[in-house]
Amino acid sequence: MTTHKADTAGTGLYAAIREAAARIGDSIYRTPCQYSAFLSEATGQRIYLKLENLQMTGAYKERGALNKILLLTAEQRERGVIAASAGNHAQAVAYHATRRGIRSTIVMPSVTPMVKVIATQNFGAEVIVFGANYDEACAYALELAARRGLTFLHPFDDPAVIAGQGTIGLELLEQCPQLEAVVVPVGGGGLIAGIACAIKETHPKIKIIGVETARLPSMIEALAHHAPVTIPSASTIADGIAVRRAGDVTYGLVAKYVDEMVTVEEEEIASAILTLLEKEKTLAEGAGAAATAALLQHKTSLDGQHAAVIVGGGNIDVSLLSRIIERGLVKDGRLVRIRVKLADRPGALVELSTVIASHKANIVELTFNRTYYGVSLGDTAIDVTMETRGAAQVEELLGAITAAGYSHQRIL
Repeated sequence: MTTHKADTAGTGLYAAIREAAARIGDSIYRTPCQYSAFLSEATGQRIYLKLENLQMTGAYKERGALNKILLLTAEQRERGVIAASAGNHAQAVAYHATRRGIRSTIVMPSVTPMVKVIATQNFGAEVIVFGANYDEACAYALELAARRGLTFLHPFDDPAVIAGQGTIGLELLEQCPQLEAVVVPVGGGGLIAGIACAIKETHPKIKIIGVETARLPSMIEALAHHAPVTIPSASTIADGIAVRRAGDVTYGLVAKYVDEMVTVEEEEIASAILTLLEKEKTLAEGAGAAATAALLQHKTSLDGQHAAVIVGGGNIDVSLLSRIIERGLVKDGRLVRIRVKLADRPGALVELSTVIASHKANIVELTFNRTYYGVSLGDTAIDVTMETRGAAQVEELLGAITAAGYSHQRIL
């Protein structure tokens, strides 16, 4: 990546960011940037969480969407707007357009979590579910825009949208005067482009680090090829940054201002979601937790810096969150499931339960099966799911069950 140098384009965007801050200030929540003692100790940095998941629609996207909407002409407002989005941009456009009496249509790909589809409808938009991914949804939205005379609001590759997102950078400089680095989730690049410009134009020594999901590193590929390229589609729990092609405008800004780009894996994102929920009492979606994941996994080159981490959004599907919590508990040894062979006679389960209870494990689920688990006639097999305190207790418990003469295997 290139070293920052001030130029006319950068100066122009910086001015637009400051204008956007004044324009949207009365309608956007100035989110807190709070110090995290736990994450600071876990990462070796001094971590401040910029909680954009606290915006009205649950994500930073409101900033760019509203700035763009407020710049529409009277004729554009009268005709209405259209957008393509997997969720957060959709909700932002729907909410702020409806509040200003502007009709909005949102095309959402079929993989969009239902919580985001319903929320977008509730904010007043006409929702059309179309396409297997964002690219297909976007192509259809552009087709509808031409057919209906609607103004298309791009989720990231628009200078007005980038300027709106850049207002976060201005807030960070005020809220954290000791700031030395900012870690930002990256999809199409609108968020990091705006933040980087807002910060680098006045504080060029502050480090800007971008984080992509390893399954869709579109900006990293763009930087490697010196131009945006389309990469193969892939599924990810970080649906908010699931972008196959970086923006043409955002690519140039990232190449100019961003110091480092890293990737995180699905399990690392899931772990960060659970950490933020349990330790920081804040709910983040996959994309919103990506930057935190990079720090928890020591993916960056930071070494003890004061670093702001963008928690970009909190619109996570409840069923996905449930699975993430359960897998996290299993990984930490706080939830375990074993399959035990028992004699099929009265009192056998009581005897097993007594062993488990003596080691302070809590049984939360029991499942019997006499037919499909390959047990002998006269025996049965039972799956026992238990809450435990950690890996050490699990090992102690399994040893006690073995010592009591039970044949068993761990299945979770």
